[in-house]
Amino acid sequence: MAGNPANPSTLTPMAILSATNLAKSFGADDIFANVSVEIPHGAKIALVGANGIGKTTLLEVLIKRQEPSAGTVSHMKGLTIGYLPQRPQLSGERTLWDEMMTAFADLRAREARLAALADQMSDPARPDLDELIERYGREQHQFELDGGYTYETRARQVLQGLGFAPTDFTMPLTHLSGGQQTRALLARLLLEAPDLLVLDEPTNHLDINAIEWLERFLKMWPGALLLVSHDRYFMDSVVSTIWEMEWGRVEVYRGNYSHYVRQREERHERLRKEYEAQQEFIARQEEYIRRNMAGQNTAQAKGRLRRLERLKRDGLIARPRQRHQIHLNLRANLRSGDKVLMTRDLVVGYHRDRPLVAVPDITLYRGEVAALIGPNGVGKTTLLKTLLREIPPLAGSAWLGASVQPGYFAQAHEGLNPDNSVLDELLTVRQLPLSEARNYLASFLFTGDDVFRPVSTLSGGERGRLALAKLALAGANFLLLDEPTNHLDIESQEILQDVLAQYEGTILLVSHDRYLIDALATQIWDLQPTGMTLFEGPYREYVAAREAERATAQNETPSSQSQKPTLAPQHKPAGLSPFQRQKRLAELEQEIARLEAELDGLHNALGEASLRGAVERVRDLGERYVATESALDRALREWEALIE
Repeated sequence: MAGNPANPSTLTPMAILSATNLAKSFGADDIFANVSVEIPHGAKIALVGANGIGKTTLLEVLIKRQEPSAGTVSHMKGLTIGYLPQRPQLSGERTLWDEMMTAFADLRAREARLAALADQMSDPARPDLDELIERYGREQHQFELDGGYTYETRARQVLQGLGFAPTDFTMPLTHLSGGQQTRALLARLLLEAPDLLVLDEPTNHLDINAIEWLERFLKMWPGALLLVSHDRYFMDSVVSTIWEMEWGRVEVYRGNYSHYVRQREERHERLRKEYEAQQEFIARQEEYIRRNMAGQNTAQAKGRLRRLERLKRDGLIARPRQRHQIHLNLRANLRSGDKVLMTRDLVVGYHRDRPLVAVPDITLYRGEVAALIGPNGVGKTTLLKTLLREIPPLAGSAWLGASVQPGYFAQAHEGLNPDNSVLDELLTVRQLPLSEARNYLASFLFTGDDVFRPVSTLSGGERGRLALAKLALAGANFLLLDEPTNHLDIESQEILQDVLAQYEGTILLVSHDRYLIDALATQIWDLQPTGMTLFEGPYREYVAAREAERATAQNETPSSQSQKPTLAPQHKPAGLSPFQRQKRLAELEQEIARLEAELDGLHNALGEASLRGAVERVRDLGERYVATESALDRALREWEALIE
């Protein structure tokens, strides 16, 4: 979409888009006000904020799809904009491939002209043959420079990078699902290469492989980028500026998402301290005025009163506002055994002749967080349901350890009864007094008459909050979470992450949220159509190992590749997992330090008792010394064995 210049003089030299004092209202509802921002050449910006706060509206005002209620938007002359809405609608009789080719309409027209010139040049009797040859050479050279001989290859790369198989290329647009339509439009926009790419939730319908491909593509993107996303890892990788939309205003932060989080906390803390300091100052001034207005210091009191009134009128710091947050508290009612989940020769699927997953033998230990990742449709949810015994295995077995109480968070929330009210659905977990149940639901943002709404009327985010409320109330010690951050805004994702990090049970997490995986996972289960890989270690180490393997594969000959070590499915050795080993080492080091300190104390006490001639005391201390020394020796031997 091309934007017409409006007040181009308001653009700074480096800006391709500039907005000044923007405001937008719908009736009596003010969406935002006094928003002034600009987008420089090559900028990569993410707009973040709570769900429903008006991010999409601001995007559409900036690209002139909506008119602002106040303020101005200026575009660089000739600016081209590509816009990906959350729910695009592609129509027409074209196939997916034909839709991609529309991005190269100019190249294809020039290609046709070159073909026509070549046909004319085939007649050696033409009097203008030399002129045609010169023209053909000139146009062919420019055609080659502009990518005329590679555009079909680029189209295939983009489509396959975004998860389309070659067999999908001939599919009519009208046969594409909603998610496929989103990916198709995104592919076309990437091929069109506009000056400014505006993406509203581009990762919503992408699996991890496609998201990683898109990250690599956008890192090399020469144009400007403005996106709305809830994918924190994606923003960390791609953007260098964050626009935070809150309370109808936009604050600009330099850096990626992680930098923004730190700066935001520092800013909020600074504002809180400034507000509290000013309130203390005002209280002192008001106390002085009250005590001295009718006394000897009346003049000073009146002077302070005038200054205080001026401060309250012109310089009062607003109280920092707090958003409504979910208050999630996950506690296990019972401690499980050390071994939580085990599998042996497990095969998962629905048809014996078409198994989905052959699972390497697994032992998941208490306190670990396993992240199950992989493309959509490969069988991750099926594996979860098999582990929960909702689906029988095709072969082999899976079983839970002693005292394990599983809790399941389903991606589609199919465990929720659509006919129940929110309150009744919560009470299916545990019967609570109504006042207690309503207070509990309020901590998940269901207040007032919301608790009586039928589950069938809830949005995706509301259903997710209700499912989390039920899960928290159940007190499970083994959580199986299928896409728990879907439909959650960033603040709710951060809260859930903090709560899961403090959870003392065991977690099996299916997620595309790599920020969450990176923060929590102690091991990675990567499920691909070619098989399942188990990796002991956090996500960043897995990515580094995978990239190193890819780099090695590219640099080696086919014969040497067959001999190299790979990230093939790993089997855990008998005994403790690396995670449990590290925990035990830390416990032993604390125990060794305590025993050594105890031995020092006993040694000193023995010396004092010997000097006093306290025979019984010496005998008692000697026995304790021997027992402590023996315990220290055992701890040291175990520590040495684990280190080896």
